[in-house]
Amino acid sequence: MTDARLKHYGWGREGEGMSAEERTFVLGRYRAKFAADEFDTIPVPPLEDVALRQPRVTPPASLAAFCTTERYDRAAHTYGKSYPDYVRAMLGDYDCAPDVVAYPRSEAEISAVMDWAGAVGASLTPFGGGSSVCGGVEPRIDGIRHKAAVTLDLRNLSRVVEVDPTSRAALIEAGIYGPSLESQLKPHGFTLRHFPQSFEYSTLGGWIATRSGGHFATLYTHIDDFVENLRVVTPAGVLETRRLPGSGAGPSPDRMFIGSEGILGVISRAWMRLQSRPTYRAGASVRFPSLFAAARAVRAVAQAGLYPSNCRVLDPQEAFNTGAAEGGVAIMVLAFESGDHPVEAWMARALECCADHGGTPESANAGEAHLQGAAGIWRNAFIRMPYAREFLTPAGLINDTFETAITWDRFEEFHDKVKAATERAIVEATGVAGEVTCRFTHVYPDGPAPYFTFHALGRHGALLEQWQAIKNAASDALIAAGGTITHHHAVGRDHRPWYDRQRPELFAAALRAAKRELDPQGMLNPGVLIDP
Repeated sequence: MTDARLKHYGWGREGEGMSAEERTFVLGRYRAKFAADEFDTIPVPPLEDVALRQPRVTPPASLAAFCTTERYDRAAHTYGKSYPDYVRAMLGDYDCAPDVVAYPRSEAEISAVMDWAGAVGASLTPFGGGSSVCGGVEPRIDGIRHKAAVTLDLRNLSRVVEVDPTSRAALIEAGIYGPSLESQLKPHGFTLRHFPQSFEYSTLGGWIATRSGGHFATLYTHIDDFVENLRVVTPAGVLETRRLPGSGAGPSPDRMFIGSEGILGVISRAWMRLQSRPTYRAGASVRFPSLFAAARAVRAVAQAGLYPSNCRVLDPQEAFNTGAAEGGVAIMVLAFESGDHPVEAWMARALECCADHGGTPESANAGEAHLQGAAGIWRNAFIRMPYAREFLTPAGLINDTFETAITWDRFEEFHDKVKAATERAIVEATGVAGEVTCRFTHVYPDGPAPYFTFHALGRHGALLEQWQAIKNAASDALIAAGGTITHHHAVGRDHRPWYDRQRPELFAAALRAAKRELDPQGMLNPGVLIDP
């Protein structure tokens, strides 16, 4: 139903992937890490060999024009992009594939699908671009309340409907993908400037529903900061919040749906705050003797109120793995931008903060410095990283990430505890020492958002159990040490056990009450955030 098909297995569109040179670099790092010349690699079944059960329901004639039961559509909407998703798809396990995929073209058609799904006892899974890394889009049935599964893909709702240049905002449909959103805003001289790693393959509605984190390392860190109002289609009716720059009128209705992960309703459109396109830039790469030295510099920058657009830190091993440094030094990627004024004064003050903590600039320039040196190498690696999993998983390599947030006073002890627990779990699960690295994705005056990556040599036939054991240990450690189970990857089903421990129980009861009111049959994304 679209000319540019996303892969049913892997990252991006069909025909895209890492170059031979990139694959050689990535595999070379793993060969050195595990002292292995080759890895036990198994083939991934092509689409034509994927076995799907017969659809358990058939859409009525009134919905047939925008619904399908075709093999590609069902396979491509079975999983997101989490490590378990890749393993099960690699093994040809598509037992949870949706019976029907709907591509509504209007709110009326969204409502019509909801009514039909309720009538036939089907679960209904909202699907943006399918880039969830936490089990957020897999269809679920229980055989009792839900006997079939329908997935709702909003890609046909993909317009920038209206631009308000006076207030610097736009009304945008929720199914729009990142590149299309930006191309439609560009003639107006504006940008949303929300660039998650999945930017090319994710949608505005998905960003809002999962509280996506964007490229801004400070100030505008989450999509929350750009939402001016929402329109949401629920099984109980359509809800629209008032469009305002701010309000103190009780709990925010927008906030109830931002981060609701599709369990309360389907976001159809939103007024979003825009920004002028940046015309002034300054960037730098700064070397530090250790992660903690770099972290202290980041804290100084964050608490100085400078609000850099980029202030990411890579620990020495993370910098080495991505080619941003030769090893032994931590790297800070620092950048400022503005559509109104020069930013060199802000950069100069930030570099003074870095120097106070042993930071040495590798480069510091105006213009396109964010594309040069270690900063440029890291930026390219960051964008290309997701393509690696589609060949690392068949090689039996366990490569995954988890992100959190913690206050500055607890960060160093927190980092060491979480890293040590994850390293122990890798050895216990696989029998081989692995590697755990850390970087900062976002920073606040009161604390950072550490993002951990772990690498392990797994064994085919046991990959899911090994991954789960490592995931459990890491998640237990970060919750016990006071962090959050997720900073911007959402909860989904993978993080549910720890989300249940993190949230107050009275809040969970209130969320369940909202679910009962808006989705009486419990059809929307069952198992995510709460149980019906």
